[in-house]
Parts: sequence; C-alpha cells; structure tokens
Amino acid sequence: MRSLLIANRGEIACRIIRTAKRRGLRTIAVYSDVDAGAQHVLQADVAVCIGAAAAASSYLDISRIIAAAKATSADAIHPGYGFLSENPALVDACVEAGIIFVGPDSQAMRAMGLKDAAKRLMQEAGVPVVPGYHGESQEDGLLLHEAQSIGYPVLIKARAGGGGKGMRRVNAPEDFPAALAAAQREAQASFGDAHVLIEKYVAAPRHIEVQVFGDSHGNVVHLFERDCSLQRRHQKVIEEAPAPGMSTAVRAAMTDAAVKAARAINYQGAGTVEFIVDGSQGLRPDGFWFMEMNTRLQVEHPVTEAITGVDLVDWQLRVAAGEALPLQQSELQINGHAVEARLYAENPATGFLPAVGELARFQLSDIGRTDSGVVEGDVVLPYYDPLLAKLITHADSRTTAFNALARQLADSVVLGAVTNREFLWQLVSHPQVLDGHFDTSFIESHLADLLYSEQSYGLLAVAAASLVAAMGEVAPIADSGSVARKLGSWQIWGAARRQVRIELPEGFLSGAPDSFLTVELQALAGLHGSDGWCVRCPELEGFPESGITVMPAGAGRIRVDECDYRLDLHRQGAELSVQLGPCAAQFTVVVPGLAGASGPAGDTITSPMPGRVVGVNCVSGEVVKAGQSLIIVEAMKMEQELCCERDGVVDTISVRVDQQVAQGMELLRLKPVDA
Repeated sequence: MRSLLIANRGEIACRIIRTAKRRGLRTIAVYSDVDAGAQHVLQADVAVCIGAAAAASSYLDISRIIAAAKATSADAIHPGYGFLSENPALVDACVEAGIIFVGPDSQAMRAMGLKDAAKRLMQEAGVPVVPGYHGESQEDGLLLHEAQSIGYPVLIKARAGGGGKGMRRVNAPEDFPAALAAAQREAQASFGDAHVLIEKYVAAPRHIEVQVFGDSHGNVVHLFERDCSLQRRHQKVIEEAPAPGMSTAVRAAMTDAAVKAARAINYQGAGTVEFIVDGSQGLRPDGFWFMEMNTRLQVEHPVTEAITGVDLVDWQLRVAAGEALPLQQSELQINGHAVEARLYAENPATGFLPAVGELARFQLSDIGRTDSGVVEGDVVLPYYDPLLAKLITHADSRTTAFNALARQLADSVVLGAVTNREFLWQLVSHPQVLDGHFDTSFIESHLADLLYSEQSYGLLAVAAASLVAAMGEVAPIADSGSVARKLGSWQIWGAARRQVRIELPEGFLSGAPDSFLTVELQALAGLHGSDGWCVRCPELEGFPESGITVMPAGAGRIRVDECDYRLDLHRQGAELSVQLGPCAAQFTVVVPGLAGASGPAGDTITSPMPGRVVGVNCVSGEVVKAGQSLIIVEAMKMEQELCCERDGVVDTISVRVDQQVAQGMELLRLKPVDA
C-alpha cells in the first residue's frame, strides 16, 4: 500500500490523512463542488472533485469514488465513518477494481448491517440480546401487536444504519402509529431502507460499547470499553473511557461477549460492539444486551486511543495491508481516563437545530487534543453533518479529565456561528455527571439545568448592548485588531445616557416580553477608578431595578458588577457575536443607520434552517389548532416539525415535499378562523 484515498470529508478525513502521512502514504481527497477549499482537500497530496453539494451526487456515489481512485492510482480506500463506511456495495466495488478496502469484508458488513439479522446471529453465538421483534413482516397492525406483546415503553429502530436515525421511543399504544411513520420515513431518507424492528425499552439504560479489532491471521482483541450514555435523541454527545462504575467482572463478561461477536463473523479491522445496559441496579455481568455492531471506525475512537496509546487508524492500515495485529490482548492495558465532547454548529435554545454561518473566530484551546476539519473563516454548510470538532482530554483520573475538558471548552473561542459549546460546558460540569450517576435520559430530563440561566444570558445582553453603545451606534467594529484595542474606545463616552435596542436569538430569554429588548445605559465616570456604565433593562423580568455595572477590566476582559470575565466579540454590520467566559450568543443590533431584523412573522411559518421539505401535513383551507404539526423540514440529518402557534385556517402553502428551502423562507401562511 503506497497511496490512500479517503472517501470522506471533515475532521475524520483530516485525522486519517495525518496517520497516513506518518506511514509515508500518498493521500488522496475527494470533495464536492462546495468543499473545494475544505481542510481535507488542502491537507491531502491530491484531490479530486466528485460532484455536486448533495451527498447523493458526491460522497455517496460509489461509481464516482471508484473512478477517482482509478484516476489517481490509489492502492486503497478508507471510508472514515458515516457516508459509505458501512455500505458493502463499496467493498464489493473495491474488490472488483482491485483496490484495498480499509475495513471488514462485505460478508461481515452485511451480517451486521441489518440489526434484525445481526441479533439472530448473536443469539446463536451466545451473546445476550435484548427482547424484541426482529422479523421480516412490516405490516402496521403486526408491528403494533408486537409492541403490545413486548410491553411499553418500546423502541422503534431502523434495522439499517445508526446514529439514532429512524429511532423513536413510544410510551403508549396511541402514540405508536405516528412514531412508526416518522421512524420509517427517517430510515428511508437516511439509509434507503424503511424496515424497522421493535425492542423493549430498558429502564435506566446506559450505552456502553467495546472496541474490537481483528486481522486476517485469526487474531481478535478488544481495546476495552467506552461509555456513550450522555446522548440526545440517540445521538452521542459526550463519550468517555473507561466506563464509570465498571468492575473487573463486568468488564470481563462484556468484552468476552464482544470478542465472541467479532469471531462469529470472522471480523477483520476496527469494529465496535454496542451494548444496552440496565443501570438501575449498577453494572452487573447479567445486565447487558447486544444492540448492534458498527463495522467501522467510531467518532469517539480518540478516547480509546488515549487510554491505550494505540493509533487505531494505524492499526486499520496495517490490517488492510495483511499484517498481524501489533499487540496481543495481554499487552493491552488501560492508562488513566479520557473524555470527548462533540462541538456542533447547532442551537440548544431552539431544540438543537443545526446552524449555518461563517466561523469569524475559531480558536480551539490547546489544553487537550482537538480533531477538527474547519478553520477560522470557513463557512458551515447546510449539506452535511454540522460537527465542527472533537475536544478530547486525558488524565490520570476521571475527575481531572472532566475538569480539563470543561477548561478546554471554556477557553475555546467560536464566534460568528451558533454552537453547542456552552451546553457542553454545562454538561461536563454538572455534579451528577462528575459523580458518574447518569443514563441515556439524563440530558432530556436535565435540559433546563443544562441550558444557561437567565442571569448568564442577561450578562451577555448587557455586554452586547454596552459594547455597541460605547463604540458608537453606526460605525461597525473593524474585523481586524485585538480585543484590547477595541475596548480602548470605552474611554470616549459621548452622551451620558444612551438607549440601544437589540433583537435576541430565538428562545434566548424567557423573561423577555418579545424578541426585542431595550437596554438603557448611563455613564458612570470614575467608578472604581475607571469609567463604566450602569445598565438597566426595564422590559426584562427579574432584571435588577438598580441595574448592573459594566466596565472594562484590562485587555480582553470586562467587569460585570464585581466579577471579571474574558471577553471576545465579533461584529458584522448589525450582527454582534459575544463570548463572555463560557457563555456566548449572537444578537442583532437595532440602531440608527443599520438595518435591523423585521418583527415577528405573525401568521407565517418560516424555515428555521436551510433544508428539504419532507412532509406537508395540511391542505389549503384546513382549520388547524395551536401546536399542530404542519410542515416537516429535514437538514443535516435532522427532522424539524414546524407547528402553528395559534388556531387558524391554512391560507397558502408555498412549498411541496422534496423542495429545498432557505433559512427564513416562508413555507405557509395562516388566516383567522373567522376571516
């Protein structure tokens, strides 16, 4: 093997390129026409454009990838994760073209690719399997009957793919039909297969998986476990290794089952055997069941690398080249604790909707390891998964690793695009998480605690309004220059009193009467030896009547009352991004000379993100009720149901199913019932 084509993009493509170059391989990138300037393209030795932005026309097109490999004389193809990484058709195409596929053979992939067949195979191999329906029939009535036989709550799961796509928890029979339809639709869109299975929902479930590795010489080893229980909508958010509370006996039972699973299909390469664990009474040797096997490298593989010292991509390349595994089981051991956070371009305040925008500032802390496929100035695109980076810390103890990750998140600066950075910081700092007492429902049940308090959001609003007022309402802040130089303009006050009106992000402050907030500022010359502002927000419920004191506190810092914070900001016209310590938000400034945002949409439903319409649940003239789902938009692998805010009559529907829509585009308009 002398040259390697990476059939992927983003951070995983960049991560594979790094190891491939260390092995002396020539690296080849493929890209869509909107990814021409992406980091994986710039870092590779050779790059080939394989089609349009839509994944189906580029990264999911096997014929184009094989053609690119032939054109560049690639010896091997590494699929990364996602896209075609678990598609046996790509493996077969590689074999036919005489190209090495870095991964298992298509037979093993097919054996584990469909969850129903995989579970039957695991039962035969002596691996414990969760009770459920794994049959072929997909009649709605039969599936409903099977769910009732199993007993609620149940999980509807797509038999193909992973990542929580096509998965719905159902608590009662009356909810089953709608959940089934949604799961089937999502499964079809994500994997081209609407087939589902039904399983018993495990109480207090934890998600623990085992990294396995096999070679062509009959060797199979495990590299211990990872805990991925901190997840939202079945998407992993935080992963750690080893699992908290794991005893030697439980680890032995679980890793033995994982190795049995790999041996049952003569597995070669990197794979992950995932288990659902009953955490209601602690971890027990008889309290875990096989869920699925991912026949690829996992997003969370860096935490395993950290505790074992093994480069898993290096092992993948060795095994693909026909070498034996470098280490035997007895030579592998756990060293310390590692934890990973997934930094996404998404907005927790609006139900974690994917976000797009330019990364005006993107500076990740160097405290731990960072795997990223973007740099400052890149634009987050609506076509692909919005993962920006993975932040990983490794330490002697779990507590130290989590504390270091919290510090890494707080010290990283991301401005210009909305991210989940603050949410992650709250999550890894939560006392219950630090104690290791959580299951897969933790984020959902503690969401109110994990979103920032109104006090923190108020501080951001104060900082934003104060900075705008202090720097002059009309003249925009220069993009270049340090924060210290920008803060210098605080010394030129002008009027002693000012008012600034800003538009708040959606879902930002529940105490605000609407999306706009008027902030009053009064100059306080000489307070504590430095000029400052007294800030009042009469419209904001709970805001101190006496106001909050805001003043500069040195280069790149600001004082709010008695506390000093690191301050980072970016302004583009009327848009202002502010990061105050671990908090961050984006505001629209409504001031003379700058265009502000329009008022509330009222009777219109607009798209909250760029995407594709996958469902229109109403017709023109239909009487609808507040909260009724009218339009479903899909973007970045997520479906968002758009509901009406009041009773009304559907006046006009401006879109159709499969239509691409832009953020803010009007989709539907209502009129009053008596109009």
